[in-house]
Amino acid sequence: MTTMIAYADLPDYVGKDLGWTDWFEVTQDRINTFADATDDHQWIHVDPERAAEGPFGAPIAHGFLTLSLLIPLQTSLFDVEGVSTKVNYGLDKVRFISPVKVGSKLRLTATIAELTEVPGGYQAAIDATIEIEGGSKPAVVVRSLQRFYA
Repeated sequence: MTTMIAYADLPDYVGKDLGWTDWFEVTQDRINTFADATDDHQWIHVDPERAAEGPFGAPIAHGFLTLSLLIPLQTSLFDVEGVSTKVNYGLDKVRFISPVKVGSKLRLTATIAELTEVPGGYQAAIDATIEIEGGSKPAVVVRSLQRFYA
């Protein structure tokens, strides 16, 4: 369930754990579509037979594909109401900790770590972790910067 946060209440959420999203499955179709969009057709991603013999025993998602899931997962975790514009401002730190094999299920947890006033709104530094179901380590750990304008 999405936590709805009123723009005026954003400061109250700094440091609060926002919980977990539902699980999201990474399919070979999604990996292939991402490969087509980015022109990155490395065999470890798009050739299931060859990848089965590779270092991970199966095709793996591109790291940037996993990272790109941050926004839809984050939006399913929380949303800010009462804003005119939301902007993905960038990333301060990204680490690809574990490969994501095809068929893996992912979920996101996040915390609004910092909130800074900017002209017309707030900039939130969001500490997020994308976890792999059954994994001992996360797939991605990231601090993203989001701007919310009133």
